[in-house]
Amino acid sequence: MSYGHPMKKKLSPGLIIAVSATLLYGCDNSTNSNLPNDDKHVQSSYLEKYRPQLQYTAAKNWQNDPNGLVYYDGEYHLFYQYNPNGNGWGDMSWGHAISTDLVHWEELPVALAVEKDAEGKATQMFFSGSAVVDIDNTSGLGEPGKPAMVAMYTSYYPASMTLANGKTVEAGTQAQSLAYSLDKGRTWQLYANNPVLPLPPTGYEDQFREFRDPKMFWFEPEKKWVMVAVLATQHKAVLYSSKNLREWAFMSEFGPINATAGVWECPDLFELPVDGDPANRKWVMVINLNPGGPVGGSGSQYFVGNFNGTTFEADDNNVFDSTPPEGAVVENFEGDYNSLGWTATGDLVDSYVSQGNNPGQNGVSLYQGEKLLNTFVNGDAAIGTVTSPTFKITDNYINLMVGGGNHPHVADSTLKTELPAGDLLFSGADFEGDEKVTYSQLGWTAEGDFVNQQVATGTIGDQQQVTGFLGSHLVNSFFGKLINKEDGDSAIGTLTSPAFTLEKPYINFLIGGGNNPYGKSGATAVVLLVNGEVMRSATGNGSEALNWVNWDVAEYQGQQARIAIIDDNSGGWGHILADHFIASDLPAKPISSETTVNLLVNDNIIYSETGSNSEALGWRSWNVASLKGENAQIQVIDNNTGGWGHILVDQILLSDQPKQTANWADFGSDFYAAVSWNGAPDGKRYWAGWISNWDYAGSVPTTPWRGGQTLVRELKLQTVGDHVKLTQAPVESMTSLRGKPLYQLKEETVLSAGDTLLADADVQGQVYEIEAQLKPEHATEVGFKVRKGAQGEETLIGYDAVAGELYLDRTKSGESTFFSGFAAKHRAPLPLSDDGILKLRIIVDTSSVTVFSGKGEVVLTDLIFPDPSSTGIEVYSQGNSATIATMTIWPLKSIWADK
Repeated sequence: MSYGHPMKKKLSPGLIIAVSATLLYGCDNSTNSNLPNDDKHVQSSYLEKYRPQLQYTAAKNWQNDPNGLVYYDGEYHLFYQYNPNGNGWGDMSWGHAISTDLVHWEELPVALAVEKDAEGKATQMFFSGSAVVDIDNTSGLGEPGKPAMVAMYTSYYPASMTLANGKTVEAGTQAQSLAYSLDKGRTWQLYANNPVLPLPPTGYEDQFREFRDPKMFWFEPEKKWVMVAVLATQHKAVLYSSKNLREWAFMSEFGPINATAGVWECPDLFELPVDGDPANRKWVMVINLNPGGPVGGSGSQYFVGNFNGTTFEADDNNVFDSTPPEGAVVENFEGDYNSLGWTATGDLVDSYVSQGNNPGQNGVSLYQGEKLLNTFVNGDAAIGTVTSPTFKITDNYINLMVGGGNHPHVADSTLKTELPAGDLLFSGADFEGDEKVTYSQLGWTAEGDFVNQQVATGTIGDQQQVTGFLGSHLVNSFFGKLINKEDGDSAIGTLTSPAFTLEKPYINFLIGGGNNPYGKSGATAVVLLVNGEVMRSATGNGSEALNWVNWDVAEYQGQQARIAIIDDNSGGWGHILADHFIASDLPAKPISSETTVNLLVNDNIIYSETGSNSEALGWRSWNVASLKGENAQIQVIDNNTGGWGHILVDQILLSDQPKQTANWADFGSDFYAAVSWNGAPDGKRYWAGWISNWDYAGSVPTTPWRGGQTLVRELKLQTVGDHVKLTQAPVESMTSLRGKPLYQLKEETVLSAGDTLLADADVQGQVYEIEAQLKPEHATEVGFKVRKGAQGEETLIGYDAVAGELYLDRTKSGESTFFSGFAAKHRAPLPLSDDGILKLRIIVDTSSVTVFSGKGEVVLTDLIFPDPSSTGIEVYSQGNSATIATMTIWPLKSIWADK
């Protein structure tokens, strides 16, 4: 795929179902580019591969958190974190879009643009915040007939400086500032006395680098403005009040409570009626956190409770502590090595139990009792396994506490370093030679800082230890200081191999260094060029340990090709490591770099958990109801010697119930920074989140944009069982996108086990909506397969009747090599209704699936990256027959139909 000027196309309103492949199949729409990173997009076609057709994305460049959501004079405003200068995070500004229906969006010019000095260095970035319309001109910033739209945002000051108003700030300060608009948000003026909150509350002044994300709203009972922000690393929300939006008084704090494995960000606080009763109202506090979400990485939690104008207090049944649940102890690690009976290998023999921190470690917390399993032995350098004795699964759940590094298990990985059978692609593909040999002498064409550079022999200067390469030489672009640049990462350039013929179906090679994929600004990548076009790419894993990557190149056998190694990044982790390019008949297995705790049944990994790059342990739950009676083992694997290369485990229990740690707003991987609109008509509450995850946000394979917003959802509080829960549904105007149904079930249909409904029907598409009521009855599983393709691609939305869980399975959904943990199955507990019915509303977009279930109390949102030709839809049942009570499938028109 090449990256050049996209062609402009007009989207047909009848797009996106069945025949839509003709429009969205190869929608790269770009001209050839001889070398990578030809970033010249001038306008989006809105037809690029993976471009969402139902959810807002900017025409180009990076975007993340929604900001300043406010309604005024018939327009819903969506501001968002935006980089106007590239497709990666940086130069944070406020992008801007408007809508009249929360479905169709018009992108407007940048509202608040990063400020820079004469040398081009950022002096102020505009981090997340909120906006209100000051109808009564309490701020004095409005004019007659022109009420001010006032935004409060977090000013981020990278360097120490004295502001124009005489105020001074230290480097790294996050302070709260104001901007206002008198023309419905089209142009903005910064308040002259910024920042209005230069420091956190008294007693927390040292947190000035972690004080952010103000959300303002009008509190009618006391005729005042209220604002909630966060002390991110303290896991505290802090509440302020103001009469004029310019002067703020601290009122109270909330937290730490519930999920605290990562930093707290992007808070929200709002009131809703319970079950539509205006006389019975509750307040909802929203806290987003990263990492520590329900499936790792970032996520969004909420609390139902009461706000009295000064303090927020969560209801008792919304507070979950770390106390172990009732159950039978499998292991709590309180004994000595002999009494535990676990088998250890490698560096972990007689060293895997600790009493909190080991030497050189700091912050291990929330474990129970006096001891825990801790593989931080001699620092992160220790590797090995620890395996439990066999035990019988007797209950529905295994609850356990996990912390440490975030390095998931990768299927088909190996614990051993193995050189795949094969031949070097060309002479010089292994970088071996005399001690001072240069890249050019080995036949590579060097550009930029690689010119005349000697081939690396391992670690360079103050670089962390480089491991995993073969022989004595490798590519290592961390040589900036060797050429008198600022630091190792400052070196940039390109190496291009001599031409070679692709004679075997696989290219295997070792890669490491920065995770900066090809196709984004500042890439550190290896690419395959065939006929001058980039056909394959790979990037590092954010580690100095090289690992095997394989490319299936069977379709290009017999053709001439070249390898290009690119370092276009001078920032942190702005370097690339590569070694040993081998032509092979078989793909190389990646070497495991996991830090995991796994459930083994018959030596197969059934469940796997990793840490969240935190020394605070948190509860995880495995539903093992279908495995009752089976013999099992717990195996802990530490095969990582890099940063966060350790795992913490404690309190492994067999229990009847899962250990709940939070109320999750979304159980998928890609719903973060969720905040709601101020001032929506008719007292309704709508919100949206960022549809990505900080685990891999910078690596997703999209261009010329990266990141976007979720479907907008209406929020309600409803009684589910004996709890009041936050429920979500797509905004009503989503139905305006529906076309004539592709398929509509006329009567109840029994689906026998093993059968698939629609498999042979001409019902397919890329973008559509499914509404269904299923009765699992005697089936063990029932659900849908969407975006199903001839090459085995599919995404499953299923119900595990034995476990009582809804799941979204993207293990075979398409492109996933950009992050080792992306291909995963995400689950949520969901009891059936009293009549045994499972209600589902599934919205499938070009690169995402969103599932609403029950009353809307369980939602799963996941990105997927299938081939555009994967358009199949199926309904399936396993174990026994199930009944489909109702089902309709609608094609959905693109929101960009007029582009």
